[in-house]
Amino acid sequence: MTIIADSGSTKTTWMDVEFGNKIVTEGLNPHFTSDDAFLAACTAVRDKVALHSQLSALHFYGAGCGNATQRERVALLLSKAFGISNIHVETDMLGACRAVCGHEAGLVGILGTGSNACHYDGNRITHQPFSTGYILGDHGSANHVGRRLLQDYLSGIMPQHLSTMFHDTYPLGKEQFIDHVYHQPNANRYLASLAPFAVQHLAEDYCHRVVYDSLADWYRYQLAAIVDRTGCRRLSLVGSYAAHIEPVLCRFAADHGLTLCSVPADPIDGLRRYHSI
Repeated sequence: MTIIADSGSTKTTWMDVEFGNKIVTEGLNPHFTSDDAFLAACTAVRDKVALHSQLSALHFYGAGCGNATQRERVALLLSKAFGISNIHVETDMLGACRAVCGHEAGLVGILGTGSNACHYDGNRITHQPFSTGYILGDHGSANHVGRRLLQDYLSGIMPQHLSTMFHDTYPLGKEQFIDHVYHQPNANRYLASLAPFAVQHLAEDYCHRVVYDSLADWYRYQLAAIVDRTGCRRLSLVGSYAAHIEPVLCRFAADHGLTLCSVPADPIDGLRRYHSI
């Protein structure tokens, strides 16, 4: 039996390839997750996924696994938790490519808690910008939109009627918001948790503009150079946030001369197809 896992900063989806059993645990980005928390999530998977036959391989695609040191650490933790040595740890970006493109070429983006983009030639990633993280980067993502919403709310820039609704949705004082962002763990997840406000009010010009402008920044900082180098304009996106803003993505793609091919919320089914071949 083979198990595959797609791990972002917020959640990890695990599935056995043979039967399609699925379980969701917390996100296991090694930059933010302790060894104990990582092993606890793996134990939950081992206990809940029905292993109808002996586990032979595990493919883990994760955010934060681009660094060789973290990749090795994740592989060791997985080997310890599942008791096998046939472990393959790759980036969530490669997982997204395999899920939506298979063995075809295309532009691929991740828009979830964070963001990324690359060109995939059907076998490997050929162009990918350096990820600068949620403070300097993650343009187009849920945490980027949440950051913009919170900035405008705290600065009094958000339209008054939306500001009132924002307060009703997130009834915290300014000092509490600041504490969440600067003093509590996982600030990227917290900022991303504010993005649903924009999604729920996309009919409002302000919210539509915030989401669209965030995508425009994503294009400017991550996608434009890839398009210029490769000439490729077929774009597929992965991420629950991406799926929720598909109407805005359609306009964004048309404005930038891109063909939007697919926007699955979760790449796990595509990865199952890829590993079933």
